[in-house]
Amino acid sequence: MRTGLQLEPDELAVVCRARFRVGIVVGLIVCASVAMIGGVAYFALVRSQDSLIQRELATAVASADPSGPPNCVWQIVRRDGVLTTGRAPAPAGFPLLADMDAAARGEVRVTAVPSGDTVYHVRTQARGADIVQVVFDARYQLADRRHLLLALALAALVGLVAAGFAAMVVGHQAVRPLAEALTRQRRFVADASHELRTPIAQVHTRAQLIARRLSRSDPGGQNAELDRLVGATRRLGEIVDELLLSARLAAAPASSPDGPIDLAALVESSAAADVDRAAEQGVTLTLTRPDDPLPVTGIESALRRVVGELITNGLRHTHPGDRIAISVAPVAGQVELVVADTGEGFDPAGAERMFDRFHRGGSDERRFGLGLALLREVVTGHGGTISAAGRLGQGATFTVRLPLAVPWKPSAGTQRSHN
Repeated sequence: MRTGLQLEPDELAVVCRARFRVGIVVGLIVCASVAMIGGVAYFALVRSQDSLIQRELATAVASADPSGPPNCVWQIVRRDGVLTTGRAPAPAGFPLLADMDAAARGEVRVTAVPSGDTVYHVRTQARGADIVQVVFDARYQLADRRHLLLALALAALVGLVAAGFAAMVVGHQAVRPLAEALTRQRRFVADASHELRTPIAQVHTRAQLIARRLSRSDPGGQNAELDRLVGATRRLGEIVDELLLSARLAAAPASSPDGPIDLAALVESSAAADVDRAAEQGVTLTLTRPDDPLPVTGIESALRRVVGELITNGLRHTHPGDRIAISVAPVAGQVELVVADTGEGFDPAGAERMFDRFHRGGSDERRFGLGLALLREVVTGHGGTISAAGRLGQGATFTVRLPLAVPWKPSAGTQRSHN
């Protein structure tokens, strides 16, 4: 769907669903209108033809001359047990002697006899001392009905095509305000986040300076409160950065990439940057990657954020003695990045909800739900997938798959590991 507006995948899905529903409603209205008009026309034609047939039968019965009825009408007269027909023999199977016998007893018989591709309408009654049976061939009336049905079918087909076109136009116009509203919302988040970054950074810096000065002048004073203030401003800055990155990804998705990026090298550099932090926590960080590059198309800063956030998430939920194993390898035309830890883990029932915005879970105080939700936005924006698996107390595994930019051809000695 092309709206001329930049939307996130989930927002685009909402707009597409709205457009589809509007199109379905328009199509149903058009088709129902054609069916209703066609049904009325067909019903009117059938009523008119039935009335005409009955008039023709009544006129032919009243006629005293068997040779007088028009084409497609046969008059058979039984007089003193002798049958007389008009200018042409009656169709096969006629006369209906049982109906003539009934007419001799004073009954009026009106029947319809199907035969091949036509229907014969028959009226039998007494006319004075004679018994008259009139046979009407309705083949031309049935042909008119078939022609009308064919015309209605063609009209319905044309109406369906017109409905599809109208659905596209009406659906596009109907959901465009929604798309514009979502885009304005995204633009507002980007603008607000951009404007907030500088004052928040200034508050964070000043809080750090005050904490340092106070620690020198009053070591046992209000350091704990200032430390909380510094931590709060740091977390607030991280949230603003995440909002800004999310807005930037929506405004400039992976359709405007930096170029082919060696994901293996990017993962290695990100892991190297966190080795010291992992060592301080007593956590072992390992990396397994191939010697050859693994190129993907995308935005380098966004992909680096994905890798860094997965490693940070692992460090946040591990303890001294735990391990974080990172691996990156080609799998079926994709690059698979796996970050597995032996830390706290999580409830498997909440694996999918972990990627929802503002989802809360676990005991960690920083559960704003933006980090993992942002990762999913980045990965899906690059045409990939991200999933999580784990169990409480048995660690967690996050798997990211991104399409390879070019077919991968391994060379000798393709795997190497780092600690």
